Amino acid sequence: MIRLERIDKSFGTHRVLSGIDLALQPGSVTALIGPSGSGKSTLLRCVNLLEVPEAGALVVGDARIDFVPARRPSRDAVFAVRKQTGMVFQNFQLFPHLSVVQNVMEGLVTVQRWPRERARERALALLDKVGIADKADAWPATLSGGQQQRVAIARALAPSPQVLLCDEPTSALAPSPQVLLCDEPTSALDPELSVEVVEVLRQLAREGTTMLMATHDLRLAASIAHDAVFLADGRIVEAGASRDLFGRPRDPRTAKFVATLAQGVPAF
Repeated sequence: MIRLERIDKSFGTHRVLSGIDLALQPGSVTALIGPSGSGKSTLLRCVNLLEVPEAGALVVGDARIDFVPARRPSRDAVFAVRKQTGMVFQNFQLFPHLSVVQNVMEGLVTVQRWPRERARERALALLDKVGIADKADAWPATLSGGQQQRVAIARALAPSPQVLLCDEPTSALAPSPQVLLCDEPTSALDPELSVEVVEVLRQLAREGTTMLMATHDLRLAASIAHDAVFLADGRIVEAGASRDLFGRPRDPRTAKFVATLAQGVPAF
Protein backbone atom coordinates (compact mmCIF):
# COMPACT_ATOMS: atom_id res chain seq x y z
CA MET A 1 0.00 0.00 0.00
CA ILE A 2 1.23 3.50 -0.89
CA ARG A 3 -0.66 6.36 0.71
CA LEU A 4 -0.25 10.15 0.75
CA GLU A 5 -2.18 12.08 3.39
CA ARG A 6 -2.76 15.85 3.19
CA ILE A 7 0.56 16.49 1.47
CA ASP A 8 1.67 20.13 1.16
CA LYS A 9 4.75 21.28 -0.73
CA SER A 10 6.06 24.77 -1.51
CA PHE A 11 9.06 26.22 -3.27
CA GLY A 12 9.74 29.47 -1.46
CA THR A 13 6.45 31.33 -1.30
CA HIS A 14 4.92 29.34 -4.17
CA ARG A 15 2.60 26.54 -3.06
CA VAL A 16 3.05 23.63 -5.47
CA LEU A 17 0.93 20.94 -3.76
CA SER A 18 -2.00 21.51 -1.41
CA GLY A 19 -3.73 18.87 0.69
CA ILE A 20 -2.98 15.91 -1.57
CA ASP A 21 -4.70 12.66 -0.53
CA LEU A 22 -3.95 9.62 -2.67
CA ALA A 23 -3.86 5.85 -2.11
CA LEU A 24 -2.43 3.21 -4.44
CA GLN A 25 -3.48 -0.40 -4.09
CA PRO A 26 -0.93 -3.16 -4.77
CA GLY A 27 -0.86 -4.04 -8.46
CA SER A 28 -2.61 -0.84 -9.56
CA VAL A 29 -1.42 1.58 -12.23
CA THR A 30 -2.28 5.23 -11.62
CA ALA A 31 -1.69 8.08 -14.08
CA LEU A 32 -1.16 11.66 -12.93
CA ILE A 33 -2.34 14.05 -15.63
CA GLY A 34 -2.73 17.79 -15.80
CA PRO A 35 -1.27 20.90 -17.42
CA SER A 36 2.37 21.85 -17.03
CA GLY A 37 2.95 23.34 -13.59
CA SER A 38 0.06 21.43 -12.03
CA GLY A 39 2.36 19.55 -9.63
CA LYS A 40 2.50 16.10 -11.28
CA SER A 41 6.26 15.66 -11.23
CA THR A 42 6.61 17.25 -7.80
CA LEU A 43 4.02 14.86 -6.39
CA LEU A 44 5.87 11.93 -7.92
CA ARG A 45 9.16 13.13 -6.44
CA CYS A 46 7.55 13.50 -3.02
CA VAL A 47 6.80 9.76 -2.99
CA ASN A 48 10.50 8.86 -3.00
CA LEU A 49 11.51 12.03 -1.12
CA LEU A 50 13.53 13.67 -3.87
CA GLU A 51 11.30 16.51 -2.72
CA VAL A 52 10.33 16.64 0.96
CA PRO A 53 6.81 17.88 1.80
CA GLU A 54 6.29 20.44 4.57
CA ALA A 55 3.15 18.80 5.91
CA GLY A 56 1.15 15.61 5.70
CA ALA A 57 2.22 11.98 5.82
CA LEU A 58 3.59 9.36 3.46
CA VAL A 59 3.18 5.59 3.79
CA VAL A 60 5.14 3.23 1.53
CA GLY A 61 4.83 -0.41 2.50
CA ASP A 62 5.87 -0.70 6.12
CA ALA A 63 7.44 2.78 6.28
CA ARG A 64 5.59 5.90 7.44
CA ILE A 65 6.83 9.48 7.65
CA ASP A 66 4.89 12.38 9.19
CA PHE A 67 6.18 15.68 7.86
CA VAL A 68 6.74 18.72 10.05
CA PRO A 69 7.58 22.21 8.70
CA ALA A 70 11.30 23.08 8.79
CA ARG A 71 12.27 19.58 9.90
CA ARG A 72 13.68 17.03 7.48
CA PRO A 73 13.02 13.32 8.00
CA SER A 74 15.91 11.30 9.37
CA ARG A 75 18.32 9.61 6.99
CA ASP A 76 17.07 6.20 8.11
CA ALA A 77 13.45 7.20 7.46
CA VAL A 78 14.31 8.44 3.97
CA PHE A 79 16.21 5.23 3.18
CA ALA A 80 13.29 3.11 4.42
CA VAL A 81 11.05 4.80 1.82
CA ARG A 82 13.53 4.96 -1.05
CA LYS A 83 14.46 1.29 -0.86
CA GLN A 84 10.80 0.50 -1.61
CA THR A 85 10.51 2.80 -4.64
CA GLY A 86 11.99 2.74 -8.13
CA MET A 87 12.22 5.92 -10.21
CA VAL A 88 12.20 6.21 -14.00
CA PHE A 89 13.23 9.73 -15.03
CA GLN A 90 12.04 11.41 -18.20
CA ASN A 91 15.61 11.94 -19.46
CA PHE A 92 16.92 8.51 -18.40
CA GLN A 93 19.65 9.66 -15.95
CA LEU A 94 21.97 6.80 -16.91
CA PHE A 95 25.61 6.98 -15.86
CA PRO A 96 27.53 7.62 -19.11
CA HIS A 97 30.77 6.11 -17.79
CA LEU A 98 29.12 2.77 -16.93
CA SER A 99 27.99 0.07 -19.33
CA VAL A 100 24.33 -0.85 -19.59
CA VAL A 101 24.61 -3.81 -17.22
CA GLN A 102 26.73 -1.77 -14.79
CA ASN A 103 24.04 0.92 -14.71
CA VAL A 104 21.45 -1.66 -13.67
CA MET A 105 23.83 -3.25 -11.12
CA GLU A 106 25.04 -0.03 -9.51
CA GLY A 107 22.30 0.48 -6.93
CA LEU A 108 22.31 -3.18 -5.94
CA VAL A 109 26.07 -3.12 -5.31
CA THR A 110 26.57 0.30 -3.72
CA VAL A 111 23.29 0.73 -1.82
CA GLN A 112 21.95 -2.77 -1.26
CA ARG A 113 25.45 -4.27 -0.80
CA TRP A 114 24.77 -7.22 -3.06
CA PRO A 115 27.76 -9.32 -4.23
CA ARG A 116 28.73 -8.23 -7.74
CA GLU A 117 28.03 -11.62 -9.32
CA ARG A 118 24.53 -11.78 -7.83
CA ALA A 119 23.87 -8.18 -8.92
CA ARG A 120 25.06 -8.91 -12.45
CA GLU A 121 22.82 -11.97 -12.67
CA ARG A 122 19.82 -9.89 -11.56
CA ALA A 123 20.72 -7.09 -13.99
CA LEU A 124 21.02 -9.44 -16.96
CA ALA A 125 17.66 -11.02 -16.14
CA LEU A 126 16.01 -7.59 -16.07
CA LEU A 127 17.66 -6.49 -19.31
CA ASP A 128 16.26 -9.64 -20.89
CA LYS A 129 12.85 -8.80 -19.44
CA VAL A 130 12.81 -5.37 -21.12
CA GLY A 131 14.14 -6.80 -24.39
CA ILE A 132 17.63 -5.35 -24.41
CA ALA A 133 19.89 -8.13 -23.11
CA ASP A 134 22.01 -7.93 -26.27
CA LYS A 135 23.12 -4.41 -25.25
CA ALA A 136 24.38 -5.40 -21.78
CA ASP A 137 27.98 -4.37 -22.46
CA ALA A 138 27.18 -1.32 -24.60
CA TRP A 139 27.65 2.28 -23.49
CA PRO A 140 24.51 4.40 -22.97
CA ALA A 141 25.61 6.92 -25.61
CA THR A 142 25.39 4.24 -28.31
CA LEU A 143 21.73 3.46 -27.58
CA SER A 144 18.56 5.01 -28.96
CA GLY A 145 16.29 6.95 -26.62
CA GLY A 146 13.87 4.03 -26.40
CA GLN A 147 16.69 1.65 -25.54
CA GLN A 148 18.06 4.00 -22.88
CA GLN A 149 14.65 4.31 -21.25
CA ARG A 150 14.29 0.53 -21.16
CA VAL A 151 17.65 0.36 -19.37
CA ALA A 152 16.35 2.97 -16.92
CA ILE A 153 13.24 0.85 -16.29
CA ALA A 154 15.39 -2.23 -15.66
CA ARG A 155 17.52 -0.24 -13.21
CA ALA A 156 14.44 0.99 -11.35
CA LEU A 157 13.11 -2.57 -11.08
CA ALA A 158 16.41 -4.02 -9.85
CA PRO A 159 15.74 -3.74 -6.08
CA SER A 160 12.17 -5.13 -6.45
CA PRO A 161 10.45 -1.91 -5.30
CA GLN A 162 6.93 -1.68 -3.88
CA VAL A 163 6.09 0.93 -6.52
CA LEU A 164 7.57 2.05 -9.83
CA LEU A 165 7.47 5.84 -10.27
CA CYS A 166 7.58 7.05 -13.89
CA ASP A 167 8.14 10.73 -14.63
CA GLU A 168 7.01 11.37 -18.23
CA PRO A 169 8.45 8.02 -19.37
CA THR A 170 8.02 8.74 -23.08
CA SER A 171 8.52 12.51 -23.26
CA ALA A 172 12.27 12.42 -23.92
CA LEU A 173 12.00 10.14 -26.93
CA ALA A 174 11.44 12.76 -29.62
CA PRO A 175 14.01 13.69 -32.26
CA SER A 176 14.29 17.27 -30.94
CA PRO A 177 16.16 17.72 -27.63
CA GLN A 178 13.70 20.45 -26.68
CA VAL A 179 11.12 17.82 -25.73
CA LEU A 180 13.20 17.03 -22.65
CA LEU A 181 11.35 19.95 -21.08
CA CYS A 182 8.42 18.88 -18.91
CA ASP A 183 5.93 21.05 -20.75
CA GLU A 184 6.56 19.73 -24.27
CA PRO A 185 3.55 17.97 -25.85
CA THR A 186 3.94 14.24 -26.34
CA SER A 187 2.43 14.48 -29.80
CA ALA A 188 6.00 15.25 -30.93
CA LEU A 189 7.26 11.84 -29.84
CA ASP A 190 9.00 9.56 -32.27
CA PRO A 191 6.42 6.72 -32.45
CA GLU A 192 9.01 4.04 -33.18
CA LEU A 193 10.97 4.93 -30.04
CA SER A 194 8.07 5.47 -27.66
CA VAL A 195 6.31 2.23 -28.63
CA GLU A 196 9.25 0.23 -27.23
CA VAL A 197 8.84 1.85 -23.82
CA VAL A 198 5.04 1.70 -23.84
CA GLU A 199 5.11 -2.04 -24.53
CA VAL A 200 7.47 -2.64 -21.60
CA LEU A 201 5.22 -0.60 -19.29
CA ARG A 202 2.15 -2.44 -20.57
CA GLN A 203 3.81 -5.79 -19.83
CA LEU A 204 4.73 -4.65 -16.30
CA ALA A 205 1.11 -3.61 -15.76
CA ARG A 206 -0.09 -7.04 -16.90
CA GLU A 207 2.30 -8.62 -14.40
CA GLY A 208 0.81 -6.62 -11.53
CA THR A 209 3.58 -4.07 -11.00
CA THR A 210 2.32 -1.13 -8.93
CA MET A 211 3.01 2.04 -10.91
CA LEU A 212 2.46 5.76 -10.49
CA MET A 213 3.21 7.77 -13.61
CA ALA A 214 3.14 11.46 -14.46
CA THR A 215 2.39 11.90 -18.14
CA HIS A 216 1.07 14.25 -20.81
CA ASP A 217 0.46 11.27 -23.07
CA LEU A 218 -3.22 10.40 -22.66
CA ARG A 219 -2.83 7.47 -25.06
CA LEU A 220 -0.29 5.95 -22.70
CA ALA A 221 -2.43 6.67 -19.65
CA ALA A 222 -5.63 5.37 -21.22
CA SER A 223 -4.07 2.13 -22.43
CA ILE A 224 -2.17 1.23 -19.24
CA ALA A 225 -3.61 2.97 -16.17
CA HIS A 226 -6.41 1.53 -14.08
CA ASP A 227 -6.92 4.88 -12.34
CA ALA A 228 -6.23 8.49 -13.25
CA VAL A 229 -5.79 11.66 -11.23
CA PHE A 230 -6.23 15.12 -12.76
CA LEU A 231 -4.27 17.87 -11.01
CA ALA A 232 -4.48 21.62 -11.50
CA ASP A 233 -2.83 24.36 -9.45
CA GLY A 234 -1.37 21.81 -7.06
CA ARG A 235 -4.69 20.22 -6.12
CA ILE A 236 -6.50 17.04 -7.11
CA VAL A 237 -9.46 18.19 -9.19
CA GLU A 238 -10.80 14.75 -10.08
CA ALA A 239 -9.75 11.15 -9.53
CA GLY A 240 -11.26 7.82 -10.47
CA ALA A 241 -11.13 4.93 -12.88
CA SER A 242 -9.29 5.98 -16.04
CA ARG A 243 -12.21 4.76 -18.17
CA ASP A 244 -14.52 7.20 -16.37
CA LEU A 245 -12.13 10.13 -16.12
CA PHE A 246 -11.19 10.01 -19.81
CA GLY A 247 -14.62 9.01 -21.11
CA ARG A 248 -17.03 10.77 -18.74
CA PRO A 249 -15.20 13.43 -16.70
CA ARG A 250 -17.33 15.13 -14.04
CA ASP A 251 -15.40 18.39 -13.62
CA PRO A 252 -15.41 20.94 -16.48
CA ARG A 253 -11.66 21.54 -16.04
CA THR A 254 -10.97 17.83 -16.49
CA ALA A 255 -13.21 17.67 -19.55
CA LYS A 256 -11.48 20.67 -21.13
CA PHE A 257 -8.01 19.27 -20.50
CA VAL A 258 -8.85 15.80 -21.79
CA ALA A 259 -10.45 17.28 -24.90
CA THR A 260 -7.28 19.22 -25.77
CA LEU A 261 -5.14 16.07 -25.69
CA ALA A 262 -7.67 13.40 -26.64
CA GLN A 263 -6.59 12.78 -30.23
CA GLY A 264 -5.71 9.11 -30.50
CA VAL A 265 -7.06 8.16 -27.09
CA PRO A 266 -9.02 4.88 -27.26
CA ALA A 267 -12.79 5.30 -27.16
CA PHE A 268 -14.47 4.22 -23.91
